[in-house]
Amino acid sequence: MSDLRSSIEQSAPTRRKWPWIAGAAVAVLLVAGIGLAVGRGGSSAEASDDGTPVRGGTLQFALIDYQRSPDPQWGTNYAESLIGNNITDKLTWQDPDTGEITPWLAQSWEYNKELTQFTFHLRKDVTFSDGTPFDAAVVKANFDQYVHGDQKLGINPNGASLLPGYLGTDTPDQYTAVVRFAKPLASFLQASSFTANAQPGFLSLSTLKLSSAERADPKKIIGTGPFVYESWEQQVKTVLVKRAGYHWAPASIKHQGEAYLDRIVFNTIPEASVRTGSLVSGTIDATLDVGTTDEKPLADKGFTIISRGVSGTSIFFNFNSQLFPTNDIAVRKAIQLGWDRDAITKTVLTDSYSVATSVLAPSVSGYADYSGSVLKYDPEQAKALLDAAGWVPGPDGIRAKDGKRLTVKLLGISNLVVNKPAYESVQQDLTKIGIDLQLSVVPIPDYTAQVAKAKTDWNITAANRSRNDPAVLNLAYGPQLGNASFLTADSTGIDVAEVSATLGKLELTLDPAERKAAAKAAQDLLLEKYALVSPIYNPAQVIAHADYVHGIIFDAQSRNHFVDAWKSDGK
Repeated sequence: MSDLRSSIEQSAPTRRKWPWIAGAAVAVLLVAGIGLAVGRGGSSAEASDDGTPVRGGTLQFALIDYQRSPDPQWGTNYAESLIGNNITDKLTWQDPDTGEITPWLAQSWEYNKELTQFTFHLRKDVTFSDGTPFDAAVVKANFDQYVHGDQKLGINPNGASLLPGYLGTDTPDQYTAVVRFAKPLASFLQASSFTANAQPGFLSLSTLKLSSAERADPKKIIGTGPFVYESWEQQVKTVLVKRAGYHWAPASIKHQGEAYLDRIVFNTIPEASVRTGSLVSGTIDATLDVGTTDEKPLADKGFTIISRGVSGTSIFFNFNSQLFPTNDIAVRKAIQLGWDRDAITKTVLTDSYSVATSVLAPSVSGYADYSGSVLKYDPEQAKALLDAAGWVPGPDGIRAKDGKRLTVKLLGISNLVVNKPAYESVQQDLTKIGIDLQLSVVPIPDYTAQVAKAKTDWNITAANRSRNDPAVLNLAYGPQLGNASFLTADSTGIDVAEVSATLGKLELTLDPAERKAAAKAAQDLLLEKYALVSPIYNPAQVIAHADYVHGIIFDAQSRNHFVDAWKSDGK
């Protein structure tokens, strides 16, 4: 998975050919028991039959994506955030079930009534893997570089959009950090636990001094997390090993001491058939990115399927409000109404997923259900909207206006197994009401290159934003932040000041009732009043693993943590 990125993107490293042997033929060999050159690892750990965690062993884990850089503050795809979460820690932890912010590297905190100053009281026993202390000076150095970047080092301001208005961090004593903002930022407490794209995982002072090129050496990426880098081979695999002496996992996950596993090998396997075949053969122990058609067969073979919906936004069609023909609200509303949700549910999705009923995922506080209004299948209403706006069906059924066809160009990402079939189902339905939806669903590197030209070249960008907080809407759509709809002062029929003010209210309060009302107003504006987005489905991260694998954690952004993971086979 990759989130639509609103902050400045660094250039991805040069792609090179995937070295595994891909294709269905290899998958057949794997199922027959002829494994690829990825060993299961070994350990002297004793196996456990009573549910008691076993220490030791290597977990072979498969991903569709690869890690483009070992730097966790840079990475934006799922592989990068997942790996980054296991070598770095955050100030706070967000409970994935309740959304509550709980202690981690910060033992406690308070904030002023204006929500412009947040004071964190840090643990005094945390160290980086090089033995240097984690303290307030480190917090300041990390946030300063995370938000402002460092031009001389080639470090971009990766956290600028997550922490807008950041002024600086004061350090009144060694273990107190006071983070200050120029304007209210109610979402900062959640941001202090953020585990998704371009995350604020803490790096040592020695790492912060390195250039972006030097950070390609994984041994120089020093964090406080339960694992450290052993090696990184781009587009092939990343290997992590257990950090000795780690004992500060978030209290709410109830893990004591070091990680159980000795090693984790994250294998990049783009082909779904090869991931599945490798799991069945025992070449790997677990895989993310399970194909929808593979979930039941793997479960029937005795593999465990675990999943969690991704908190944040749905997978959405973001409309370019400046580009013909999506600059016409009638077109935007017709696309919202013009496709059959039941068809996607029946033919594309499994029980791990759900059709979107808002731009917010149901797990996010403030979610509201729009399935009975603008997010329903009503092709007759959609056609009536287009008729009234002057869009006339042509000989082939595709509408036109003023001599221009109703062609809508979509840019999407191919790395989620549901994306392309879901978009194709929408495409078929829109054709019936006279809209020619043209799909370009491509791998992440190609998407990244194209999204830079989205304002001029694409009517729709299809992606999502991970963040378990309603302020994800401001992050994605705020005209001063993500501005996913490319709003400008002369946007046709859209009051940009109203959009800014409505979304901005999400940052003004932490009162649950007031935030719920602000979230509802934001959704009303984005979905109903201006139709700036058409949510498609709620994504999920789906893992299949062998029955001897235990304790893989999904966090509040549905990223995985392995501090509590273990293997009962002891290998």
